[in-house]
Amino acid sequence: MNAQKTNTILKAENISLNIGGNQILQDINIEIKDIVRPNVTTGQIVGFLGPSGVGKTKFFEILSGLLEPTTGTVMLGDPLEPVQAGMVGVVQQNYPLFSHRTVEGNLLVAAKKLYPNEKEAKEKMALMLDRFKLSDKAKLYPAQLSGGQKQRIAIAQQLLCSKHFLLLDEPFSGLDINMIQEVQELITEIANFNELNTVIIVSHDIVSTASISDTLWLMGRDHDSKGNVTSGGKIKHTYDLIDMDLCYEKDILSKPKFQDLLKEIRGLFPKL
Repeated sequence: MNAQKTNTILKAENISLNIGGNQILQDINIEIKDIVRPNVTTGQIVGFLGPSGVGKTKFFEILSGLLEPTTGTVMLGDPLEPVQAGMVGVVQQNYPLFSHRTVEGNLLVAAKKLYPNEKEAKEKMALMLDRFKLSDKAKLYPAQLSGGQKQRIAIAQQLLCSKHFLLLDEPFSGLDINMIQEVQELITEIANFNELNTVIIVSHDIVSTASISDTLWLMGRDHDSKGNVTSGGKIKHTYDLIDMDLCYEKDILSKPKFQDLLKEIRGLFPKL
């Protein structure tokens, strides 16, 4: 496959979270490296899977700098630096946009956070509209957009104000099979805009997530000797799909080895 992992661009070490005496997260360690492929601009797509109640949302808040962990650190970028709120874009399921502002207005607000010079902010906004094929929607308001268009605007908005790191919360939720494929293609395109772009997807949709990811994390909790769940979510399994030769292929679903992987993950879910 000729894919090589180079510099570390995101690292979370010894992340634990205790709220009101309840252990939410316990000793989480993850690392994402820049992936380099010859003659191809390749970003990173990491799928984050796990059942409800294991602390995925809190871990995402920590990764995005919105929540301080009880212990541990999150570093990101090249060179690495401590995460702060605003460095990581977060796109929620309902695609929150300013309803009283046009598409152009929504994106300009975001662009000005990184580009105080209005001329430069407008140039960055116009470039993003063009890349997302939404230039003809610039004067419209969110209420005039389809769900797919709102999602693209919400993603563009976060990319404008947070540079290379993007967290997507359930991007495939409620979509039909054609829309899922369109969103998958969009996520892949976004990741490959820039070598350092890194998209982290949290989802219950194992198939849609795994088929575009280069890494999968499965989050769960331990069990005691009697089979009872112990407190504190952690990363239970990591799959390097590059090493497994299970990424960068449009027909990945047809590979028996990929179907075996899906079967394995489905089997693990009840135990997480």
